Amino acid sequence: MTTVDSQLRRLALGVLLPTFDGTTAPDWILDSVSAGLGGVCLFGRNVENDEQVAKLTAQLRERRPDVVVSIDEEGGDVTRLDYWRGSCTPGNYALGVVDDLMLTTEVAAALGARLARCGITLDFAPSADLTLTLDDPVIGVRSFGADPARTAKHVQAYVQGMQAAGIAACAKHFPGHGASTVDSHEGLPTLERSEQELRATEFLPFMAAVEAGVRAVMTGHLVVPEWGPEPATLNPRAIQVLREDLGFTGAVITDAMDMKAISGAESAQHASASGAVRALQAGVDGICMSGEWTEPGVVDLFADTIVAAVQAGVLPERRLAEAAGRMTELGSLRQVGSVGTVKSSDSDLGLLAATRALHIDGEPLLNGSPLVVDVMVPPTMAIGQVPWGLGGPMAELVPDIDQVIIHEDEADASAILTRAQGNGAQRRPLVVATRDAHRYPWVGRLIKDLLAVEPGLVHVETGVPGPNLGTAGRINTHGGSYACLRAAAQLLAGHLKTGKA
Repeated sequence: MTTVDSQLRRLALGVLLPTFDGTTAPDWILDSVSAGLGGVCLFGRNVENDEQVAKLTAQLRERRPDVVVSIDEEGGDVTRLDYWRGSCTPGNYALGVVDDLMLTTEVAAALGARLARCGITLDFAPSADLTLTLDDPVIGVRSFGADPARTAKHVQAYVQGMQAAGIAACAKHFPGHGASTVDSHEGLPTLERSEQELRATEFLPFMAAVEAGVRAVMTGHLVVPEWGPEPATLNPRAIQVLREDLGFTGAVITDAMDMKAISGAESAQHASASGAVRALQAGVDGICMSGEWTEPGVVDLFADTIVAAVQAGVLPERRLAEAAGRMTELGSLRQVGSVGTVKSSDSDLGLLAATRALHIDGEPLLNGSPLVVDVMVPPTMAIGQVPWGLGGPMAELVPDIDQVIIHEDEADASAILTRAQGNGAQRRPLVVATRDAHRYPWVGRLIKDLLAVEPGLVHVETGVPGPNLGTAGRINTHGGSYACLRAAAQLLAGHLKTGKA
């Protein structure tokens, strides 16, 4: 390999953010970092605890101090540091419901301080999307809400808190995913909205993030017909709007390139590598490669495809160099903040925020030790297999409860009522916990069948609140993190006193 070829390959590696398996960095990752790899993205499979993550990031920086270490740690439902137990902080929607900008800043700053202690450089948060339809399958409680102006203020507060700890925040998913009814992990969403409509709604939180000095923006794999058939990640007009109209000067990073909106139905690696070239052509700087492809050959494939595009005159080398330079800048951003000036992260702050986010409808009262029914629906790929359910937090506070987990093929009201009756003369009161019940007709039918026999049923909804299904008592937690579920459990156990919504 000539010196010129070696330099070109280093630039190509410099825009890539792959992932890997295990809680220590494999040799191929370490060698790639030495060769110029832009950085890595950590997932739950890379995490045991904070101390282990700190050792992992130190291992990476031994090879190159400015390597970008990114993570998708939103808090709330989408967590990586707490992947195996659930987040100790509520997510954006709960914070938006509380609507205390200082609290949003404090939660973000505390999380940022924790990330800094772990050696993280870049956090793919906050979600700057709006919750614009109850049919949205992927954003939901990851958003601060539906109101553009209020959401913009919380996005700004979150960015300021996170970056006070020296962690680069990343507003996502430009131009805004919350009006979509298609999950871009599974297909290609189209936003039937004009650019003028986007400017009046979806753009406002991103504008606020830019005004707050956000260091990175993540593109969404979303088609805006007015911009042409390419999703924003591959669309020069989308990046032009972000740069010229919104004034963003930091690093633009793709959402994961293995998502079917880019790679196609078969999640083809070659299609995604070609997509990386098109994203760079459009003006993107960082390529978030995948959440699933963890073999070393994928990095080689992406780098080789990018190098070939430059050599063929398809991708200007100066464009690649510009992108790699912006990624290098992200690796040095911790110098801008001071971790020592930020409060330490602890579960007390998260529980306080989650408690303030509780909304009560009716009279959710228990006249005995309940049967807690956790109704399980498939999690999105963004959430993964993070533990969810009210039974665990309730059992910590009320040891003699009974609990059951129900999937769609087990949604039998009579079996649940028999379980509640047990061998006693008095049936246990029922508490049913759901996640976006309005999106699953079978969940609504189950609750109505239970209500026909047990009108005192308490419904705990942990997603975006849909219509009340007729229960006499309902608690909306506005998030499914451990902190939100713990707050609901404390309320039901009589450990909290709060007014109705």
